[in-house]
Amino acid sequence: MLLLTRPRCCRPTTSPRLAHAALRCNSLHLHTGDAHNVFDAVHAPDHRQCSALLRARTASGDHAGSASLLRGMIGRGLRPDRLALASAVKSASALPDGGAFGSCLHGFVVRAGYAAGVAVAKAVMDMYGRHGALADARRVFDEMSCPDAVCWNILITGSSRAGLSDDVFGLFRSMLACGVDESMPTAVTVAVVIPVCAKLRDLRAGRTVHGYVVKTGLESDTLCGNALVSMYAKCGGGSGIMGDVRRAFSSVRCKDVVSWNSIIAGYSENGLFGEALALFGQMISEGCLPNYSTVANILPVCSFMEHGRHCSKEVHGFVFRSGLCTDVSVCNALMAHYSKVCETRVVESIFTSMDSRDIVTWNTIIAGYVMNGYHSRVLDMFRRLLSTGMAPDSVSFISLLTACAQVGDVIGGMGVHGYIFRRPALHQETSLMNALISFYSQCDRLDAALNSFDDILDKDSVSWNAILSACANRGQNIEEFIRLFSEMCRKVTRCDSITILNVIGVSTSCGIKMVQEAHGCSLRVGYIGDISVANAIIDAYAKCGHTQDADILFRNLAGRNIVTDNTMISCYLKNNSVEEAEIIFHQMSEKDQTTWNLMIQLYARNNMCDQAFSLFHQLQCPDAVSITNILLACIQLSSVQLVRECHGYMLRASLEDIHLEGALLDAYSKCGNIANAFNLFQISPNKDIVTFTAMIGGYAMHGMAEEAVELFSDMLTLDIKPDHVVLIALLSACSHAGLVDAGIKIFKFARETYRVEPTAENYTCMVDLLARGGRLQDAYSFALDIPPHLANANAWGSLLGACNVHGEVRIGQLAADHLFAMEGGDMGNYISVSNIYAADEKWDGVEYVRKLLTSKDMKKPAGCSQALVHSQ
Repeated sequence: MLLLTRPRCCRPTTSPRLAHAALRCNSLHLHTGDAHNVFDAVHAPDHRQCSALLRARTASGDHAGSASLLRGMIGRGLRPDRLALASAVKSASALPDGGAFGSCLHGFVVRAGYAAGVAVAKAVMDMYGRHGALADARRVFDEMSCPDAVCWNILITGSSRAGLSDDVFGLFRSMLACGVDESMPTAVTVAVVIPVCAKLRDLRAGRTVHGYVVKTGLESDTLCGNALVSMYAKCGGGSGIMGDVRRAFSSVRCKDVVSWNSIIAGYSENGLFGEALALFGQMISEGCLPNYSTVANILPVCSFMEHGRHCSKEVHGFVFRSGLCTDVSVCNALMAHYSKVCETRVVESIFTSMDSRDIVTWNTIIAGYVMNGYHSRVLDMFRRLLSTGMAPDSVSFISLLTACAQVGDVIGGMGVHGYIFRRPALHQETSLMNALISFYSQCDRLDAALNSFDDILDKDSVSWNAILSACANRGQNIEEFIRLFSEMCRKVTRCDSITILNVIGVSTSCGIKMVQEAHGCSLRVGYIGDISVANAIIDAYAKCGHTQDADILFRNLAGRNIVTDNTMISCYLKNNSVEEAEIIFHQMSEKDQTTWNLMIQLYARNNMCDQAFSLFHQLQCPDAVSITNILLACIQLSSVQLVRECHGYMLRASLEDIHLEGALLDAYSKCGNIANAFNLFQISPNKDIVTFTAMIGGYAMHGMAEEAVELFSDMLTLDIKPDHVVLIALLSACSHAGLVDAGIKIFKFARETYRVEPTAENYTCMVDLLARGGRLQDAYSFALDIPPHLANANAWGSLLGACNVHGEVRIGQLAADHLFAMEGGDMGNYISVSNIYAADEKWDGVEYVRKLLTSKDMKKPAGCSQALVHSQ
């Protein structure tokens, strides 16, 4: 923070440091540019004419021309006056690379003896402030005998622009301590300081400045009032603050369009959409014409209103009647709104009607197509953009990469990457490089994502979160994730909630110990209070089967939302804890569709069909998930009629959901009506892996193995890649039908041709297929070849059962040894081995098994039976 003291009243002096800058002013004599044209056109120009022309150029925004003219004047020995020099410094402030030119001008000012001029000094201070040279601006300020409020405001504005909030507050306090009327804070000062309070959400500091405003009578000033309205709105949350917003607005004597925009945006940001819309109507009725910002603020409000579409049409109508439709920015705002509410035809209509378009226009319609899934139109519109000669910017390419990622167009995305790589300006855009990481991540190209990450020159938190998310989405890259996370902790000051969510996501796949470490990490960085982080930790504990830990965290949370309750109900669903879930359900003051669907699923899975149907009937508008869950209850009751009723509702409600179709197929099959299942499959317009799997599973369930294999061939003909789920259904069908060779062929084909990585269930099905077919030696050899991390007791149990059926003692004993090592406490396994020995009349083996049971203190449970006598 700058150390500020009350300014001394002294004669202006020329600092040796500043005077030294005059040595660099020789550069002013170079590159006179088009100044020759000016001097050639004017007969014997004098310094007054040139000074006036220089001031005119700066006033009209021709800053490059102003700088060129000044060089020409100095080259011809014409001395500009103070106001002309102030204008030239102002032009240097506006030029992108005007810092060095401005420093040279300062040196010229000092050498020419103009340093004492107030107008020139202010211009020099402003120039240094705009170019971030605050120390130089402060030196100029310190050399002024009696700086006025404008000088202070220039310093405060420069500090605010540089993000030095402490300096802003310090300078404001020094202004107050100065005690000179000319140096006291003005409306401009307040308009600069108040936004800093808003940015920091520092309501206390904002109220302090507001107190000064009231005491000095500035409360009715439009500039001050607008800043106060915006500040209170940004620090809002609660009726008290919104009351302050309204009072600050009411205090403004002459409300302009910025006043109305500030209060409309404030109400909108705080979720008071009805009030924001009412203020928009009041604004129009009081004769204040809305501008682009008004339309941009009010259109999102319409999206949240009950009759929002109607409201947005009215806003659109007003825009058309008032002539605002000729404003490109207003049309862009309308297009963005209609894209969000999925009215693509209206977006296209507005786009077509526009006489002129800027890059934002093109980006808006391209982003709208991406948002609404019109990927082919994205490429067409991008080609049209290129044909106009307008250069696409980083936003254009971000939309293009998003479209490529959504359709899995790796080649197209790599083409975009190549275009970016060939243009250094785009390559330095961090947001664009972040989009590249996300694109490669979604296309499962982690190596390319890592390379793109390494190419980012200025990594921000989004960059780190994007690459961490890419590693987290692929379970086998845990080590890379940990390496990057450790590097991030070293290089980034503080992790955000997105980072912690990525850590929790990875920890879930690594087991309970890692989840507990992630929980501890969230506590250390202070994000356990973030409700989304807390919900993720609860879900992680639930997925690891630690319901008690999830329950403890849930009950100790200071703040919960509907997602928290749903997450906990989902946790109880995984453990079939009906009573605990019911307690939360009945305590919830607000329930959404997800809440009802979870409870219906919980009841259906636990064979509590009456309760499931009771909740289902309370739903006002069941969705696809609701129907999918209630179908579980229909299956429990084996009621084809109820399944048909669900099917009928799906048709009437136009619930076109491929997963729901698969659930209906499965329900018809499990209720014994394979014909209806096949008819539904036949008329399905968009068959995918889900519907094929359901139908193949239905055939397998009904012993129609040949039909299942034939349907699998049809699926491959449609270029639908098989997965491990459909493989389970096929192998099960072949196993029960004795089609051993067909099953082996399908397993090898899926693995070698389609790169399907077999799961533990797939290996178990193969062992069962071979064992049921009597090929016990092959089954045993296959079981031995199962990767250790996928080997389980089910495979050896299937082989042991088959050995029992076929009376194979030797392989049965070998299978039993493996089984006892995995499940030494399962009584059934010992009984199966005993039965194998008994069937082969190997009584020594039977006795050996009984001794094993005795040594392990295991007893075969006694058989029992029951009979119904007089309803008792």
